[in-house]
Amino acid sequence: MLAPSALLMAVFVVGLVRLIWSSVVLDGQFDLAHYTAIFSRSDYVAMLGRTLRTAALTTLFALLIGYPTAYYVARYRGNRNVLLLLIIFPWLVSIVVRSYGWVVILGPRGLINSFLTWSGLTDRPAPLMYNDFSVVLGLVHVLCPFMIIAIVSVLMQIPRNLEEASMSLGGRPVHTFATVLLPLSLPGILTGTTLVYLMATGAIVTPLLLGGLGDTMLGTEIFQEVMHFFDYPKAAALATVLLVTALAIVLPIQLLERRVTRRLNGEGAP
Repeated sequence: MLAPSALLMAVFVVGLVRLIWSSVVLDGQFDLAHYTAIFSRSDYVAMLGRTLRTAALTTLFALLIGYPTAYYVARYRGNRNVLLLLIIFPWLVSIVVRSYGWVVILGPRGLINSFLTWSGLTDRPAPLMYNDFSVVLGLVHVLCPFMIIAIVSVLMQIPRNLEEASMSLGGRPVHTFATVLLPLSLPGILTGTTLVYLMATGAIVTPLLLGGLGDTMLGTEIFQEVMHFFDYPKAAALATVLLVTALAIVLPIQLLERRVTRRLNGEGAP
């Protein structure tokens, strides 16, 4: 039964090793020239910082939108399947179409700027496109369902009578949320945070369509190095840098999730 999973993991590990190997071997010799070139250029360092900042902002806003939505879905007394279908419905549409939809809305001649110009609120189109704002907005739209589903799956397992017991003992709604619901839903929050952050760091299509030339992220740069310049060793080095920086943030989150889960299961204090 484990053979298919083991084969899949073996293929993944072999591909990862070959990726790292191609980034440190030049003309058959060990060479870190690609990494030296990357970190010696201020634009690549700024690109890395922009990628991490955009991923962090996307995760934050996805959490702020996703948690209330997930709570409403989990506590909804009607047909919950309809709400879940509405949440996952954007997955049925291509990410290219969804991102291009924001171009139609935010573009210089899009719906918002056309209304602002027509109403006389502005003389020129507002800079809503080709910046960090449009990239974060597009990524939140694309990735927010992952956050919602991750949190809903945990909230639905929390008995509602725990909240009722807290309020019956005099706990206010805010106190009940902070001391009962939030700690019990932490595993879902951490899982959703991990998913959204990882996918935001490696996003290609949305930053490519909504970001400007000065707002390039590492994912789009790797895509261009492979598809336009055919510089595979450099693309491998950029991918390795992205992998290491992402793991440096994700692994502590995973360790925290395990400790929280053990504590909630009564397996000892963290």
